[in-house]
Amino acid sequence: MEFRCIDECSDCCVQREYYPTKEFGKIGVLILPEEKEKIEKLAESKKIKIKILPRIGISENRNETPSKILAYQLMGIEENGNTCPFLDTKSGKKSSHGGYPCKIYDNKPLACSAYPLIENEPIALDQKCKFCKECGTADKNLEFETESLLKIKEMMQTNATHVWRYATGVGEEKDCKIIKTGWILEEGI
Repeated sequence: MEFRCIDECSDCCVQREYYPTKEFGKIGVLILPEEKEKIEKLAESKKIKIKILPRIGISENRNETPSKILAYQLMGIEENGNTCPFLDTKSGKKSSHGGYPCKIYDNKPLACSAYPLIENEPIALDQKCKFCKECGTADKNLEFETESLLKIKEMMQTNATHVWRYATGVGEEKDCKIIKTGWILEEGI
């Protein structure tokens, strides 16, 4: 079955999830270091306020915070972390499938191009995607997404001894007591 966005859906640009657990807070869209400046300039040129936080860092010493950042994350504009700042929810315009359009579609991050594929072993479809939930499978029209995800994986390869994940401090109000902020060393990697 060929992948396509479900009519009027923009969920992948709205809903953010806790990852890997609630204590880390909700994650933003993955931004590679090579993309960060471009995304910041696009936001400035469109007069859109954005917040980019670190996401994955590495270090050689477990007692020091990361010496290098492998990935950043573009946070959502709502207090609970939802809704990409580049999603046009106000103009009344619609995308080709009837959802909200992206203000930077031609320059979107590689992670957006890879969706609905997610990094699992093996690569899998995100079951939170409406198409994937409703249709269960897609085996056609995912070449671009596959290529994008493989580029991300390649650019995030590391032999570093210690991998850190940034806790965003962002989430639902009911979860605020358990959500942390700052770097957390990932054990068992």
